[in-house]
Formats: sequence, structure tokens, C-alpha cells
Amino acid sequence: MSTSSTPSPSLTAAGVPRAGGAGTLGDRTVSRVGFGVMQLERLRDDPDAAVALLRRARELGVDHVDTAEFYGDGFCNRMIREAFRPEDDVVVVSKVGADPNPGGERPLRPAQRPEQLRASVEANLRSLGLDRIPVVNLRRLDTRPGLQAEGDQIVDVDDQLAVMTALRDEGKIGAIGLSGVLPENLRRALPAGIVCVQNSYNVISREFEDMLRLCRREGIAWMPFFPLGSAFPGWPKVTEVPAVAEAARALGRTPAQIGLAWLLHHAPNILLIPGTADAGHLEANIAAGAVVLDADTMAALDALDAEHS
Repeated sequence: MSTSSTPSPSLTAAGVPRAGGAGTLGDRTVSRVGFGVMQLERLRDDPDAAVALLRRARELGVDHVDTAEFYGDGFCNRMIREAFRPEDDVVVVSKVGADPNPGGERPLRPAQRPEQLRASVEANLRSLGLDRIPVVNLRRLDTRPGLQAEGDQIVDVDDQLAVMTALRDEGKIGAIGLSGVLPENLRRALPAGIVCVQNSYNVISREFEDMLRLCRREGIAWMPFFPLGSAFPGWPKVTEVPAVAEAARALGRTPAQIGLAWLLHHAPNILLIPGTADAGHLEANIAAGAVVLDADTMAALDALDAEHS
């Protein structure tokens, strides 16, 4: 979990090809297919399996992981700490803006105030065992579904960026990203030097297409969550769309792999962070980085946006 450079942009520090090829995250070259660790909480009773899954991801060419202190109340961070060594050169991307809420109606509660953001960064540093977190995303509560800010949790983005840039100046974080952000707040944040944006986005849900284009122009990585749709009621799933299923049959792949591959083909600044607690699913997700979509298949998938808008 260091910040040293690797000898070849196509290879990880372990000397294996980067999953999905090479992409850019701030001033770092990383695999275009990363790993989101949220679902590792399902392995709380088997931490050895959680660590083994993370190490398997590294063996398969993944060199950036997405995490948060509020994933499993620190469990996922501790598994990252156990799994990786500095020489692995895995870029850790964490996030702040919510806190665990044990015993509450929801497992998380908003933590948007500047002092809460600072406390969350400190908590991430402790559980990850790092002196500096390479990238920290400010998880805004601008978009649905999920948590919404109320009362004193409605905080101006400029006040939040002030503490994030202070933490960067102090060396506690390396770079700043945004998550769940609206276009106007992204534009306001650009002078702070944003390196990535995490918003809901997939082949059938492209509400933030203009933001993706802005990020591409600005050299900002776009790291979509819900890349295959959402489990929230009423939100469509990519894998259930007939055109996606047809492409999967034609190419001998799974619908999930087609959905992930479309994202990689759609824009060069897209980095994926699919999550799982299953080794087979991990390998399938990483294999999506090698799927080639021809022009006709891309045209059929591109047309889905109009059908679902």
C-alpha cells in the first residue's frame, strides 16, 4: 500500500498484467479493473478467506481497492491491512461522509460535518495501518438512493473541501475524490484538484453522462458504483436486459461481464471497482477486462440508454 511507481505501465508491482489494462488515478497508473471490498463483510466469521480473496485479486492483476471505515465497522479495512504489504503497491481508495450506526434503524448514519470528516480520516488511518491514505473520497449525500442529509448534516461542499484539502496538506491523504455528487458541486470542487468521481452509472442508467464527459476532459477517473444496477427496489438490473443477455450468449460470456466490459469500452477514464465475497465471481469480474466488444455489439448496448431514459 505504497506510492512508488512500477517499472512498466502494463504490469503491476508483482509483474503481472494489470486487470483490464492500465488506467490513471490522479498521478498513479493502476489497473482499470479494481476491487470494491464492501462485500467482504460477509466473510466476517472467516477473516482468512477475506484476506485470501484480496490476495487473489492482487495475483490477478488488481492494484487498487475501494474501501471505507464504515464497511463492516472497520473490518474491511483491517482485512486490507492484513492482506497487502508496501511492496505490493496497491492503491487504497477510501471514503468519508458516513459513520457506522450499530443498533440503528439503518447500518449507517450521515457524518458530513468537517470535524466528522476529519475524525473519519483518522479512523481510516488507524484501521488501515497507514500514515497516508492515497485517495479519500468525500461521500456527498446529494444523490439517491441511500442516506440523505438533514439538519446539521446539510453542509456546503466548500466547507467540506476546506477540511479535505487541509488533511491533504498535512499529508494524511494523498488526493481527494468525490462520491454521490451533483454536477454543480463537482464544478465547484474542481479547483481543489479532484482525482476521481464515484457516482451511480451503468449501461442502462446514464443520468450523469455529462459529468463523465467533464471528468474525461479534466483527467478525472470515473469509478461507477451500481455498475450492474442496484438492489434497491424499483432500480433496474443490467443483467436482466435482453440486449445484454443476447450479447452475452453471442460472446460466450455472462451478462455481468458484458455490462462491465461496456463500461471499459465506453470511456478511457472509467475504472471499475466491482465487489464480491466469492472467488469465482472475483475471477469472472476481472476477466471482464479482457472482453472485446465489436462495433455492432457496442451500438446495440449504446442504444439502451435511450430505451431506459
